[in-house]
Amino acid sequence: MCRDRVGGRRRAKRHNYELLYVGRRPQVVDSTIMADPPSDTDRDSSSRTLGRNVYALAAVSFFTDVSSEMIYPLLPVFLTTVLGASAGFIGAIEGAAESTAALLKLVSGWWSDRVRRRKPLVVAGYVLASAMRPLVAIAQSATQVLFIRLSDRVGKGIRNAPRDALIADSIHPSVRGRAFGVRSAADNAGALLGPLIAFAILAWWHVSLRTVFWLAAIPGAIGVIVAIVGVREVRHREASDAGRPEFRAGMGRRFWAFLAVIFVFTLGNSTDAFLLLRARQLGVPVALAPILWALLNGVKSLSNVPGGTLSDRIGRRPTLVAGWLVYALVYFLFARATNAWETWALFAGYGIFFGLTEGTQLALVADVVPADRRGSAYGWYYLAIGIGALPASLLFGVLWDRYGSPVAFSTGAALALAAALALLAMPSSRPARSSRQSPERTPASARGERASARRPARRPPPE
Repeated sequence: MCRDRVGGRRRAKRHNYELLYVGRRPQVVDSTIMADPPSDTDRDSSSRTLGRNVYALAAVSFFTDVSSEMIYPLLPVFLTTVLGASAGFIGAIEGAAESTAALLKLVSGWWSDRVRRRKPLVVAGYVLASAMRPLVAIAQSATQVLFIRLSDRVGKGIRNAPRDALIADSIHPSVRGRAFGVRSAADNAGALLGPLIAFAILAWWHVSLRTVFWLAAIPGAIGVIVAIVGVREVRHREASDAGRPEFRAGMGRRFWAFLAVIFVFTLGNSTDAFLLLRARQLGVPVALAPILWALLNGVKSLSNVPGGTLSDRIGRRPTLVAGWLVYALVYFLFARATNAWETWALFAGYGIFFGLTEGTQLALVADVVPADRRGSAYGWYYLAIGIGALPASLLFGVLWDRYGSPVAFSTGAALALAAALALLAMPSSRPARSSRQSPERTPASARGERASARRPARRPPPE
């Protein structure tokens, strides 16, 4: 047994436990509580490696996106040619679906914080979406497709915020950017592979669209199995100072300021369908549009992990600002492009923007909120993006119709630049503390404690 003194307290350390002498009443606590944040239960909390949950959820995202993207690009054609739906009804379907998902992300994230369990909501969301999505194959009316599409998005709304909170709970803060980059990379790889599989099935087997929709159930089922078997719940540990009033301050001003900046950027981030429309204006053939889209998803997938890792090394804010500046530059050049070849280079640059920002934004949310409110924070984050997406696309469309595409793209670039400047103006943030868990400690803070332990301290009264 070894003894040291910290601030007038004697500590007796043995194995993984500490005997804290406070006054005359010793208290035994698990020393892992005093270390890094909770990690995946199958590894030590001091590890800087990505745990089981990160890779399992990345695999689930990959298979789910393969299933979704086998159906989604074909859905407008199916609705118009097979079911006779109008373009307005297609827009209503997508608008209702995304709005429903945005609201449910807030509710499910809040509920996962309240019950302190993430996995049941994550699994339930994937099960619902994977079960409902292939039922498009038996739809006989556009109204039935609306119901199926809403159910699919309900599943997405249930799972997303708890899933991201579970990833943040499972890893050390120093690798959050890389962890979210891995999940985003798998997601974008699925978005790349799904349409290619659907195209190959239609081209080689000459089957109907309904058959493709049924086959999309296979990767969806694989994703559900991986979620059930591979994902583990993270054990939430109680800190000895959980009742301290200063830890009960909610998510904090820094989070809401960051959310306001995200909303400003979202107002300039319209639907990517306008990029395809601009490519058509510049002379890219319609037949090459899927290849152009595949290029975008490929660059996104390849750059997600380097972008997230960069945010771990140089900081979230510099990486995010760099990504938004790339976005502003790409939109500015889209406004002034005159040749088809420029479109290919700009789509690749647009993919780099996603690589720099997708994982970084999710990691930054976890950095600035308490650990026991991450689910709610991700819910608000997705809600802000969902609310801003509709007026962003409407504004872009109105500017395009009245003043032309260069004005619309220039406006998007200006809003992205304004968001980047606003983010730079935000005060530096400190790691958030949890009302139920102890503060997250970095190696530097640990060294500070060891230094303070070597300083002489007043001897405590005898027992």
